[in-house]
Amino acid sequence: MPSDTTGFWTPVALSRDLPAGTAMPARTASGSIALWRSASGRLSASADRCPHRGMRLSHGFVRGEALSCIYHGWSYDRAGHCLRIPAHPGLAPPETIRVATYDVEEVGSVIWVAMGTPASKPPRLEGLIPLRSLTAFAGIAAIEAAADAKASPDGIVEIDAAAGTISLLLSPQEDGQTLIHVLLKGDVGPAGAIGASRAAESLRSRAEGLQKEEIARWACRR
Repeated sequence: MPSDTTGFWTPVALSRDLPAGTAMPARTASGSIALWRSASGRLSASADRCPHRGMRLSHGFVRGEALSCIYHGWSYDRAGHCLRIPAHPGLAPPETIRVATYDVEEVGSVIWVAMGTPASKPPRLEGLIPLRSLTAFAGIAAIEAAADAKASPDGIVEIDAAAGTISLLLSPQEDGQTLIHVLLKGDVGPAGAIGASRAAESLRSRAEGLQKEEIARWACRR
């Protein structure tokens, strides 16, 4: 994962998984965030909690250029400011009502969210085409062991599949899990895509097995 002394970028989703006018939860090592795309296609990321009653904003709905909480309909703009409180239509929400937001970038059909204040932009990952994302109940070390390869500074582990080498973009999650974005080196066709997906699933299974073995060994040493 790209990093420096002040912050880093984490890949949280693929662009095609977030159409215009939708919201979704995205997980990071620090917890869940709300990821949403306005009706005009503008991307935003915020804390996944409405200040009113604590409902997850990722369960909300997008209206135009705002995200509305599904519980009582409080609406927020891309900067996190409260725009509207339906129960008090004549009230201009005070500036103190807002949700924390994150810098977000869309590069190469991958959505990246800033943790802290990175000094540079996310990596471009030239020539790689996103296929799918999957979650492994295993940490980075277990995935590297299963692949018999170390992740690059950009967080990529390469493995072999029937269609050739595929790249796995790793994003650590809370609770020791890892989000894996499967990236292809060019158009490999439907059969190649299926093979790459199966190779990634097989690696996930091996990594999860190694993780369980490590947990069992740790338990025996206690």
